[in-house]
Amino acid sequence: MISHSKFELPTGALEKFNDDGYLSLHPLYDADQLTELNDQVERFICDVVPNMPQEQVYFEDKADKSTLKQLQKIFEFDEYFRDLMENGAPRQIAEEVLQDEVVPVNMQYFNKPPGIGQPTPAHQDGYYFHLDPCEAVTGWLALEDVDEETGCIHYLRGSHKTPRFRSHGQSGVLGFSQGITDFGSPADHANEVSFPGTGGTFLMHHAKTVHWASGNTSKTRTRKALGFIYYAKRAKLDHIAKEAYQAALDVQLKITKKI
Repeated sequence: MISHSKFELPTGALEKFNDDGYLSLHPLYDADQLTELNDQVERFICDVVPNMPQEQVYFEDKADKSTLKQLQKIFEFDEYFRDLMENGAPRQIAEEVLQDEVVPVNMQYFNKPPGIGQPTPAHQDGYYFHLDPCEAVTGWLALEDVDEETGCIHYLRGSHKTPRFRSHGQSGVLGFSQGITDFGSPADHANEVSFPGTGGTFLMHHAKTVHWASGNTSKTRTRKALGFIYYAKRAKLDHIAKEAYQAALDVQLKITKKI
């Protein structure tokens, strides 16, 4: 297993995170560690996914198991990923940028299958989280090389500083049910930053940072990644609002036969 030695942010990284709403590390994991991570993901998909609740497993085409696009809560189903989520560098980085102890909330697997991987709509994660204050982060680890063709992440620099969330509405995209309804102004694109990178690249953004990704237009390459969500200990969760949102979403996904 990957050893979890103490991780320290590069000089100036915390200040840059506070200014921009995100940080990038190239790479967080070396080639050998990345091979191990990819082997463990394949094991998980083969051995664990068949027994997971359908609400946690998303496909681009439900009838085609080769189009797996997203897995939720994987650290709750497997000891290897629980150790990574609870003791690995992503948690240490989250505590550094949030300046607080953190609560591990979700670990996700993402893929955009070749040619059919859908765009990720512009959104703010905190809109889904129902936290007060909205103090949380999402980490994103590239399991392979990613670029504009396969759907690298884009951030809106400084968007975490606005006091309120942007207006969101139903997106129709499985796994990203809400998207910003007024996104795409010249001001938005003026502050846009994209992050192509090699496998092992790690990004982390504040829960209020606007971000998005294009679809995968490559005919041969996948776009696989792991996601890590941590809440600051000082953030309080509105359990009633969160559970109501999730229940309504599950019903909608079942009605539309997406899960």
